[in-house]
Parts: sequence; structure tokens; C-alpha cells
Amino acid sequence: MSQQPFTIRCPDGAYEQHRRSHQPREGSSVLVSETYLENMDYTLALLFSLLQLLSVGTAAPVEVVKMKSKVKWMAEQLVVRLNKDFQVPAGLTLSPPADNLDGSSSIVMVLEGYNSLISDTLNGVSQVKFDISSLTGYLNQWRQVHCTEHRPKPLVSGPLQELQSRKEFIHTVSIEALMRVKEFLYLLLKNLDHLETC
Repeated sequence: MSQQPFTIRCPDGAYEQHRRSHQPREGSSVLVSETYLENMDYTLALLFSLLQLLSVGTAAPVEVVKMKSKVKWMAEQLVVRLNKDFQVPAGLTLSPPADNLDGSSSIVMVLEGYNSLISDTLNGVSQVKFDISSLTGYLNQWRQVHCTEHRPKPLVSGPLQELQSRKEFIHTVSIEALMRVKEFLYLLLKNLDHLETC
């Protein structure tokens, strides 16, 4: 089958004749204009720049995913410890509403508030208190690096505020605080996207 010539329109408007061949004969050559090569170099440089921009643009979301995964693991381990080391007295239930979940600042405030109400005299709570402090400490470190906006400090409200008003009843308040921590952790695990808000 004879080879038919075809025409390539180069970026500079010139025309060059080339022969179509799937298997070029030895010694044959293909002429490419300098303008075409320059445009190819420009295209490759542009693609490389776009890849760099994409890698930078996706850095923050990757860090957020890692943070949420870490908090999820810490919260789950804390729930396991609470279920293992702390038995809710028979007949004791929590009345609604639950504490407000409004960004990482409110999460830290609520957990630190309850942790301060849990008495060290209760059996088996030392590790629980340590785990709560580890979780809030991790979130505080995250916020210091990634939260540049200065939001007003969240106000204490809801069950935490009510419990703080009765903190003289150490034993009763400590038990309810532990129950509220577990309730709040369950809420957090269902709403991890709130961690993305400072």
C-alpha cells in the first residue's frame, strides 16, 4: 500500500509535508519546526506548574484528614476506657439537652470543663482524666498552628454550666461529668466535621 503525504499545520502557520508511517524506515527523519518545539516546551512547563499548585492546594486538606482521624481514634479509645473502668449507677440517666458542639474551640472548652469537675478521689478515673487532657491538648496544639482567625471564647452553657453551679457536691457531680463526657464523645464521633471549624 502506497504511503500518502499529509499536511501538519504548525503554530506559525507554515505547512510541512510528512509521510504517514507506523514503522518508519531506518534512516528516515521527521521534520518539526522550532516553533512547534517551543510550544511543546511551554505546554510541559505549564503542566508542571499546575501540578505544583495542586500539590500545595491539597496539603491542607490532607492535614485536616489526619487530624480528624487522630481525634476519632483518641475519642474511641476514651469511650472504651469509660465503658470499661466506669460503671453508671443503676437508674441514673442524663436529661437533655446535650452540650453544644460548635467547632474545635467549643469541644476543648466542654471537655476541659467536665475534666475539671471529675474528682481525683474516684476509683479508676486518673487514666480517664489523663486521656481527656491528651485529647484537648492535641486539639489546642492543632488550633495554635491552623486557626489564624480569632473567634470569641465560647460561653459555658447547657449541662456543663448547670453542673458547675453544683460542684460542691463532688461525688455526684463527678459521676455526672463522666457520663456527660461519654455522651459528648459520642456526639463528636458522629460530627467530626465540626473539627474543621476553629
